[in-house]
Amino acid sequence: MSRDWAGALKSPTTANRGSPGHCWAFLYRAFLAVVTTFASTAAAGANQLEGIRLHDGPDSTRVVLSTADVASFKVFRLENPDRVVIDLYDTRAAGGLSVPDIVSRVVDRVRASPRQGTDYRIVLDLARRADHREHVLGPMASHPHRLVIDLSPVVGEDGRLREVTAPQRDRDIIVAVDPGHGGRYPGTVGVGGVYEKDVVLAISRELKKVLDGMPGFRGVLIRDGDYAVDLRRRFEIAHRARADMFVSIHANAFRMKSVYGAEVFVLSSRGASMETAKLMADREDGSEVVGGFGPVSLHDVDESVARIVVDVAMDTKRNESVELGEAVLGALAGTIPLRKKRLHERAFQVLKSASLPSILVETGYLSSPREARLLTDPPYQRRLAKVIAGGIHDYATLNAPEGTLLASMNETGTLRYLVKPGDTLSEIAERYRISTRLLQARNNISSSNRILVGQVLFIPFGKARGS
Repeated sequence: MSRDWAGALKSPTTANRGSPGHCWAFLYRAFLAVVTTFASTAAAGANQLEGIRLHDGPDSTRVVLSTADVASFKVFRLENPDRVVIDLYDTRAAGGLSVPDIVSRVVDRVRASPRQGTDYRIVLDLARRADHREHVLGPMASHPHRLVIDLSPVVGEDGRLREVTAPQRDRDIIVAVDPGHGGRYPGTVGVGGVYEKDVVLAISRELKKVLDGMPGFRGVLIRDGDYAVDLRRRFEIAHRARADMFVSIHANAFRMKSVYGAEVFVLSSRGASMETAKLMADREDGSEVVGGFGPVSLHDVDESVARIVVDVAMDTKRNESVELGEAVLGALAGTIPLRKKRLHERAFQVLKSASLPSILVETGYLSSPREARLLTDPPYQRRLAKVIAGGIHDYATLNAPEGTLLASMNETGTLRYLVKPGDTLSEIAERYRISTRLLQARNNISSSNRILVGQVLFIPFGKARGS
């Protein structure tokens, strides 16, 4: 390179401004300016992936990608193994972006990396086959632009959800297990900051495991993650799963830390009346009324006849709920501390089904330091689940729906019954269709012995019934 050319690249002077060296230097600097400007513009124009979130919902798993600007993207599915791929065009990852290390019902693993220098790819390794649907959300309040992908699990080419079960011969008795609260509704906050929603989900999962291990039973969780489910929606999920009963699991709290013990609730008479009025109102709107008779429309039926139908359905299911509640309460007695040895009646929304026997079990008080420790202890949670499942088994064995495996089984079993004020041996024997003599013999009670309130009686059934 000549001295003149080198000098022109450095700083041409007025004296040599018209020389060939000066022209080349000017063009070179202009080229650098254009390249720099283009690179800066491209960097500034590239979108930015700011966050990846994933959570389970009642019917699907949702993946949310937060971006600085509206996303340009492509979503497609790959098989063998099953994956959903999201390509974000002209996008780079924000500094400090973390890929969630979360295992959900549908997504087994999340992988992410730059692609072809300008794009960014997210791969969702699926735990099971799922359909996907995506939509874009604009910025709102503190939320940025979002690309949302919903993954819905399917069982086969028909695309039906796993919770839908076709009726079959000698089917299982299906128990809808409802963990209370969830998502933005934590429920009771107990000693040490423990949330009711987390405790009852753990107990409910254990209860489902126990039920699934019992011949002739299957548990269905109303929620299986930390998300909110509308109270009415809970029954819809149970109906869709063709559940035979509904058991809602909760934990309590009180201002006095000395209060402890489990409790069992059923629908009150007032609650039943309120629900009857609502069902009648739904009838006027032409809505289907779901009762023990199944979903039917009573819109064109005479009001007096419709009321009789709804009243009978509510009374029948409320009586069945009381029997279920007594069976679970009897199972808890002597094994799990009880606050009171009787059923409670309330107008809780989750008890207001006209088609399912429904109970609510308060597993204990999180405001009690001792009981809070127990309720967060996995071995105790399993023990509690086994006891509740035992009560469900006792009730179901005496009330097995026609066509279930349990109804066709001919075996000897035992029901635990908790004696309440006013009970007599003869009345209890008549209620369960066995002889007083057999009831006395099973419990080593002589004719002169009296039964005491809070005493647990063992009631034979199956082959022993009517002996």
